[in-house]
Amino acid sequence: MDFLKDVTKGIDNSNILADGGNSSEFSGSVDTGCYILNAALSGSLYGGVPNNKITAFAGESATGKTFFVLGVLKQFLKDNENGGVIYFDTEAAVTKDMMESRGIDSKRVVIVEPSSIEEFRTAATRILTNYTDTPAKERQPMMMVLDSLGMLSSAKELEDVEAGKQARDMTKSQLLRGTFRVLSLKLAQASVPMLVTNHTYDVIGAYVPTKEISGGAGLKYAASSIVMLGKKKDKDGKDLIGNIIKATMHKSRFTKEGKQVECKLSFDKGLDRYYGLLDLAEKYDIIKKVSTRYELPDGTKVFGKTINEDPKKYFTDDIMAQLEEAAKTEFMYGGADDDVVIDEEDE
Repeated sequence: MDFLKDVTKGIDNSNILADGGNSSEFSGSVDTGCYILNAALSGSLYGGVPNNKITAFAGESATGKTFFVLGVLKQFLKDNENGGVIYFDTEAAVTKDMMESRGIDSKRVVIVEPSSIEEFRTAATRILTNYTDTPAKERQPMMMVLDSLGMLSSAKELEDVEAGKQARDMTKSQLLRGTFRVLSLKLAQASVPMLVTNHTYDVIGAYVPTKEISGGAGLKYAASSIVMLGKKKDKDGKDLIGNIIKATMHKSRFTKEGKQVECKLSFDKGLDRYYGLLDLAEKYDIIKKVSTRYELPDGTKVFGKTINEDPKKYFTDDIMAQLEEAAKTEFMYGGADDDVVIDEEDE
């Protein structure tokens, strides 16, 4: 509308939606490499994490947060042949060999090891500014990862430790809040996704046992989605071959909160693309459970293990189309099964 253009003259970053939209709105997804996780995050098997916002993966120690993020990173580089990743490693835990062993092209990953929140904020902001200053036609897709938020100290905290002071830094939460407030807008304007891993802890004295995300409220407010992770071991006989990851949508701006899905993360192959679809197919009678086997639409009966071992054979185009509709109903707002019960203990 003309009058809106007139009244916003001289205002930076203003954009009439009818003329193409604001660069900070949701404009697409980054495939996670797992259909059921894509659905939980975006409501579509073919969606994933938003491509211009912050997505957090949180869980207790050894729940596979880094492995999980590396799986998404691998898929991003696979889908974007000229893309690159800036990886902020606060634990000095990720190495070139680790990435290469998981099929990740380490040449397209730059690892930055910030020692403080201030260093991370400065580096991330400068990188995004340089990226947006690059002519649009020369930009290549980029992703940023912070692994992990919980290990970042403030400059004051580091100074106090060196000075032998025992006082707790009460400014850390405020500093983190400000950091993510700045980054959220810059990521949106640059269309750069950021994945953040973080630790959780038990809330002492809570009437109902709950998990809380470390680092204060900054990440909770800034992240578009927060996925709480839990795990159980995946064994082949006596051999541990990976983990079954239970992912709970603790917060989501795009799908129903509280929804839980299970993903398979193997040590040698990463995220299993099809794992979890069989449960969705059974719930919506796309593939029916008959005793200990599953009945396919053509009447064939097979064991679930058989389907999971050769999913491409059984998840045909027709079944995938039905599953896509089921995913919208299951995870999108306004779909069926809106009454969600969150099992805090499972988080």
